[in-house]
Amino acid sequence: MRFDVLTLFPEMFPGYLGQSLLKLAIERGLVDVRLHNIRDWAQGPHRCVDDRPFGGGPGMVLKVEPVVACVEAVRRQADDPGHLVMLTPQGRRLTQAVVEELGGKPRLILLCGRYEGFDERVRQILKPDEISVGDYVLNGGEVAAMVVIDATIRLVPGVLGDEESSRQDSFAGEGRLLEFSQYTRPRGFRGHEVPEILLSGDHQAIARWREQERAARTRERRAGESDIAEDETVSRRGHAAQP
Repeated sequence: MRFDVLTLFPEMFPGYLGQSLLKLAIERGLVDVRLHNIRDWAQGPHRCVDDRPFGGGPGMVLKVEPVVACVEAVRRQADDPGHLVMLTPQGRRLTQAVVEELGGKPRLILLCGRYEGFDERVRQILKPDEISVGDYVLNGGEVAAMVVIDATIRLVPGVLGDEESSRQDSFAGEGRLLEFSQYTRPRGFRGHEVPEILLSGDHQAIARWREQERAARTRERRAGESDIAEDETVSRRGHAAQP
């Protein structure tokens, strides 16, 4: 699976890309992450990528020309033009169902914004898939892009040591339930004991217990939240600093 990250701050990514499962996935050729500096497509001696908003207001807005030029150039770098994702709090919320949808794409182009967000014509021209990692505002889209990468690579065959792991995660599978409680050694600690069922060796009983745990934990912790039972696709308003 290929990711192209379009950002003003590519230097934020090397540490992230060089750690843990993602590093191993890249080394094994399962995942390909390429960084592109939007500023490289800006015009003029100062490579200016932002300007004051028409109509007044605080902050600066990312200009349409370098962003569109960057996306179009990156798309041409492969036969597959990729699925363009704009990280923005105004987008549809990133749920596990959305992660599974994105994970089915062979190539994702992740567009990271800064400042007060993008000139609206970026949306009008490129028609990206707008994704929000939550109803809050970040300083930029880079961390949000890392979230998308981290969540989707877990679905790439061979990335996880045990493929069953992703199927037992919270929100995975039918019903989008939370994960069951997990225990390891020691069997007892400060008066808290491992449930006897997990020590019984009865795998069918353990499976039933875990399913009951998932259902009970979901009712307890996610009561009234509609995005557990169904995919939330409602567009949300918000400040475009996360974009």
